[in-house]
Amino acid sequence: MLLILFTCGLCAWILFESRNDAYNRAEENARNLMLVIERDIARNIELYDLSLQAVVDGVNDPQVMALPPKLQSGVLFDRAASGKYLGSIFVMNERGDITLDSQFIPARAGNFADRDYFTFHRDNSNAGLYISKPYASRLRDGALTIALSRRITRADGSFGGVVVGTLSIDYFRALLDGLSVGRRGTAAVIETNGSMITRLPYDPKVVGRNIQSAAVFIRAMATNEGAFTGTASIDGIRRLYVYKHLPGLPLIVDVAPAESDIYAEWQRRAMRLGIVMAVFTIILGAGSLLLSRELQRRQLAESKLQHLARTDALTGLSNRGTFDETLQKEWQQANRTGLPLSLLFVDIDQFKAYNDFYGHQAGDEVLKAVAQCVALCVRRPADHVARYGGEEFVVTLPDADAVGATSVAETIRHAIFDLDIEHAHSPYGRVTASIGVVTSQGRAVHDGAILVKMADSALYQAKSTGRNRVCEASRV
Repeated sequence: MLLILFTCGLCAWILFESRNDAYNRAEENARNLMLVIERDIARNIELYDLSLQAVVDGVNDPQVMALPPKLQSGVLFDRAASGKYLGSIFVMNERGDITLDSQFIPARAGNFADRDYFTFHRDNSNAGLYISKPYASRLRDGALTIALSRRITRADGSFGGVVVGTLSIDYFRALLDGLSVGRRGTAAVIETNGSMITRLPYDPKVVGRNIQSAAVFIRAMATNEGAFTGTASIDGIRRLYVYKHLPGLPLIVDVAPAESDIYAEWQRRAMRLGIVMAVFTIILGAGSLLLSRELQRRQLAESKLQHLARTDALTGLSNRGTFDETLQKEWQQANRTGLPLSLLFVDIDQFKAYNDFYGHQAGDEVLKAVAQCVALCVRRPADHVARYGGEEFVVTLPDADAVGATSVAETIRHAIFDLDIEHAHSPYGRVTASIGVVTSQGRAVHDGAILVKMADSALYQAKSTGRNRVCEASRV
């Protein structure tokens, strides 16, 4: 009964941890997607704002305003308004009438004194960039648009009008449409006043909706960034909301995978595990009294066999099979996280000549001494040392860049040299080692086996250039 209770408790703990892992992975993925959205929006709005500021400065420059209309337009307006989702840049006077137009000479007629951006700048003398609520543009056939605007302040400090540029909601829609947030997940760009700019999945009815009173929005306004679970006011689905206020902009970006999507695979796994555990508990309860001693003996034998299968008998290091498993695991981890992964290939110089001259027994002693030396030089818990075969050893260094890996390799080389084991057929008079180093960064290498090949090539270079040295492979 104690064994059954322990097993059930262990499974419950595993399920709990795997559920947390599912949540953490979903949060991490959402943060990565949010970062992509944030950078794209911030970059484009910053560039567009620079164009608006340049127009404000030009309008306040009498020399620019005295130029002929065509030349004046070329000076005031750069190509920022020619982007796919960007409209004209307008200059409006203090009454809201269009006086300059980046796309037409003379400017199109129109008065926009009723727009929120115009009244905001008219009433706020120290306002910077203002982003309007989404609206149907009169000059773009009713297309949903937001306006980015800056105030024109005359030399005497009075209100001189507004410079305004338009940005189509389709820009935000296209940006979010490329995201993978799960079957019932969402992503959204919201103004800090509660106005919805766009949302994935896209629904034109949602654009411009005010969600200022929604519980999710209120929580998102409490801090500049964070993550929490909540229920959407729009569709009533419970989601994990990962959000951030864009620095310097009145915008909030959120990515929100649905809880049902996050835990779908975990629930299937829990169900399968529950069925297996039920069957296992019945079998274990019926046969545990008869099989307990046999199982203990079998477990002991299997443990010894597994240890023997993963360990090199001569040196006590991990063997080739264990190294292959470790390398594959560390490569996959590096490929997911983008952290560097380094590999050292250590080879005893002229070992065959040593064996032939001193005998195989002496050669075995050298192998054991070098193995112990290499193991002592590698001190991080995550690092791994193995005997690759013959006189070759490999060292796996996760999260170690090229500089760190080369430093470890030099430490190993000096340590082997300092063993001062006599080698009559070596030009150095003692046992030395050559080491090849390779470092992978990100997804440049598509298989861990390629790292081994490149480290081996670097080792060949070290041997062909005089031995007793460290050579680094090309960065990958």
